[in-house]
Amino acid sequence: MGKPLFFEILEKPATSCIIWICSLIWFYIQKKNIGYSQVGLSYGTAIEGQYWRILTSTFSHISVLHLVFNMSALWSLGVIEQLRSIGLGVEYYLHYTLLLVVLPELLVLGMHHVLIHRFKLEYFRRVTAVGYSCVVFGWMTILSMKQPSAKLQVFGFLSLPISFAPFESLIFTSIIVPQASFLGHLSGIIVGYAIAWGIIHGMNNYWAISMLVWIIAVFICSLKKSGIHNLGFLEIESVTDDSLPSVRFLDSETNRNLHMNASVVAAANLV
Repeated sequence: MGKPLFFEILEKPATSCIIWICSLIWFYIQKKNIGYSQVGLSYGTAIEGQYWRILTSTFSHISVLHLVFNMSALWSLGVIEQLRSIGLGVEYYLHYTLLLVVLPELLVLGMHHVLIHRFKLEYFRRVTAVGYSCVVFGWMTILSMKQPSAKLQVFGFLSLPISFAPFESLIFTSIIVPQASFLGHLSGIIVGYAIAWGIIHGMNNYWAISMLVWIIAVFICSLKKSGIHNLGFLEIESVTDDSLPSVRFLDSETNRNLHMNASVVAAANLV
């Protein structure tokens, strides 16, 4: 018999927290009837400065099947938190999860930029991505390099040799789910190899905290500037250069005078 779920949760605290966060966000999206175009990331929304979508797109799932597939794979990959003896562990997991949340998304946007401007494929301007798949594929790749003898469990019964899992899963999801983002999953694999091979390295508590602070700052400022949601406590206005915003906090009296225009960006496809 396997270990009781309670003890597995204690052994995978970071993974368990992420699964809870993604599940609660999915529940909120369903309850509020939020569409993927409202939380997803596309090239079009990125060039408009809606950088907050990098976070919302990563942690959002629209269908329950999408959520279950990603979270079941992530739960299996949570074994990384227990492998401190080979240089992994909880700290390593948290540090590089931050990178895997951001870097694959930026890489996808770079690919879309080339496809749009070099090959004139305007379709990729509207392709909208949601889901934690990039991070899952990144960790899948790292584990395949660090512990190639491991097994990846999906849905609790499907077992894949971890050494082949990244590309097996890439092909499998592309066939079974035609709307799955091939470039998004491939970007997670590329960043995963870059981390596993030491091309991207040196993350520690200082850099992780610094990066987290910058992520939060960019998220709040871009969300406020985009005008999608009203963050009454924060005002962003231009100074000498229109491209350089200044940030100041408002008192409650001034806050009541703010008016924001909401806008929703339409997207062509779910990936």
